[in-house]
Amino acid sequence: RGSMLDMARHFLTIDDVKRYIDLISIYKINVLHLHLSDDQGWRIEIKSWPNLALIGGKTQVGGEGGGYYTQEQYADIIAYAKARYITIVPEIDLPGHTNAALASYGELNAGIIVPKEGAIAVDVQGDLGKDKPTKLYSGREVGFSTLSLKKPSTFKFVEDAIRELASITPGPYIHIGGDEAHVTPKPDYIEFINRFQQIVEANGKIMIGWEEIAQGNINTKSIAQHWHSKEMAALAASKGAKVLLSPSTNVYLDMMYDTKSRIGYHWAAYIEVDSSYKWKPELKVPGVPREQIVGVEAPLWGETIKTFDDVEYLTFPRIPGVAEIGWTPTENRDWIEYRVRLGNQAKRFKVLGIDYYRSPKVDWVD
Repeated sequence: RGSMLDMARHFLTIDDVKRYIDLISIYKINVLHLHLSDDQGWRIEIKSWPNLALIGGKTQVGGEGGGYYTQEQYADIIAYAKARYITIVPEIDLPGHTNAALASYGELNAGIIVPKEGAIAVDVQGDLGKDKPTKLYSGREVGFSTLSLKKPSTFKFVEDAIRELASITPGPYIHIGGDEAHVTPKPDYIEFINRFQQIVEANGKIMIGWEEIAQGNINTKSIAQHWHSKEMAALAASKGAKVLLSPSTNVYLDMMYDTKSRIGYHWAAYIEVDSSYKWKPELKVPGVPREQIVGVEAPLWGETIKTFDDVEYLTFPRIPGVAEIGWTPTENRDWIEYRVRLGNQAKRFKVLGIDYYRSPKVDWVD
């Protein structure tokens, strides 16, 4: 029963993260996935590569702000979560979504032009920007960055980052991303995933990655996180891997509720509260048997959020329903009955000061 916070696109303070932990723990969410790196920012200190945080952490979507967590601050977040029975799953996104790292260390640059919005130019096989840091990026485009298999510095960086992250993460999982690596040649991508799996397991952890990792030689220990492609999720299951369900059409918290929502996207769907609740995990992806589903997770991507009120507005009231999907068998769930219980949460939301969306599909009891 998970949720995800994206602090790479917009940095969230430690107090913000702790408040989120407090709020989701009320509804028995027991895993919090932290998206700690992306093109727009690197948010966790890696002592052997200090510029990742010092340079890569300088910006965010829109160009203002940024920030990062020291390893000591990260340990504080983990301890805070543990006291509320929540396991932290850290993610550093590889081999794509890596511009913040490429801007921090030029020796990692595979040959890339940081895009202006709507224009991407990449020469991953050539000498474009050879060994020079890329520019810090504050836009919203995806799929333009990549690591290089040919550079000896690449796996030194990956091994050091995963080693340090694993050493300060008591939970069993390390998330390596793996999504939207559009400019990474497919053979290279497969080799990256195979190597990432080896590195994660060598550090005593279980690898999680977005569903695209199914293209690699993933094993029965690894977990593929379904978000978009049912074919990729089914491929992962066919290889014996476990599958974590985060269907973007149902549980992406950054999606708008309707056309009047003040923030959010709608590329996947408009997701009203009933749509977020009325789906069946065991039937969502043909080819993924129930026994291989490890749970559900509601990701909150951060491109459109600017304040913690925005976080609350997009998360509530959808997250209680996602949690219930995780602990209640489908045959025991009923929207008509649930919407009454959800409406009774209005008093709790008010006491807690939660800036929630008052869905017209729910009769709120104040």
